Amino acid sequence: MILFLKARSKDRSLRQLLQGYPTASPDQWPIANHSHLCENREQFSLVNISQSVRLVSSVPSPHSELVGALYRDHRGWLLSWLRRNVACPQRAEDLSQDTFVRLLGRDELLTPREPRAFLVAIAKGLLFDYFRRAALEQAYLTELMLIPEGEQPSVEEQQLILEDLKAIDRLLGKLSTKARTAFLYNRLDGLGHAEIAEKLGVSVPRVRQYLAQGIRQCYIALYGEPT
Repeated sequence: MILFLKARSKDRSLRQLLQGYPTASPDQWPIANHSHLCENREQFSLVNISQSVRLVSSVPSPHSELVGALYRDHRGWLLSWLRRNVACPQRAEDLSQDTFVRLLGRDELLTPREPRAFLVAIAKGLLFDYFRRAALEQAYLTELMLIPEGEQPSVEEQQLILEDLKAIDRLLGKLSTKARTAFLYNRLDGLGHAEIAEKLGVSVPRVRQYLAQGIRQCYIALYGEPT
C-alpha cells in the first residue's frame, strides 16, 4: 500500500485530499454533487421509515427515550435539510440515521435547548466526513484511469487500496494540516526535517513534533491508545 502511494501520490488531487483541505465547510468542497456515487435505489416508503424507527429504538443505550423523542419530532426536518445538501436521497437517509445512532453512543446526553440546531451540528460533522470520503474515492478512481490497463490492480486489490486510503485519511484527519503535510513529506517523499521545515515555514523542532504526532496516530491505529 505504501509503495502504491509513493508511486501515485504525485497526483495533485490525491495528495491534496490526503493533506486536507483548508476549509471545514462541506459546501466549499470541490465536489458538491455526488449523484454519480449514489446507488440506484427505489424511493423511500412508509415501510422504510418504520424500519428506521425500529432500528433507532433497538440500539441499546441509556439515552434511548430522549433520542427516540428527538427522532420522532425532528427526523423529518433533518432529512429535508440533508437532502438539500446531498444529491443522493439514499445517502441523505443514511446520514440522518447516523446522526441519531451517534447520539445513542454518547456517554452523556442532555435534552438540547435547540434540538434542530443541535442535530444539524452533528449532521454537519457527518456530512463533512461523507464529502471527504467521496472526494477521496473520486480522486483515487481518477488516479486509476491514469494507469495503463495492463498495470492496473485487480478489482479486489483496488477495493483494498481504497479502504487503506480511507483508513489513512481517517488517521491523518486527527492531525493539524501542517502535521499531516509534514508526515506525508517525510513518509511519501522522503524529505528530511530541515527540508520540511523550510517548505512549511516552521522550525525543525516543530517538524519533529509533527512527525511524532503522526507516528503516534499510526501506533494508535495498530495497537490502540497507549496506557
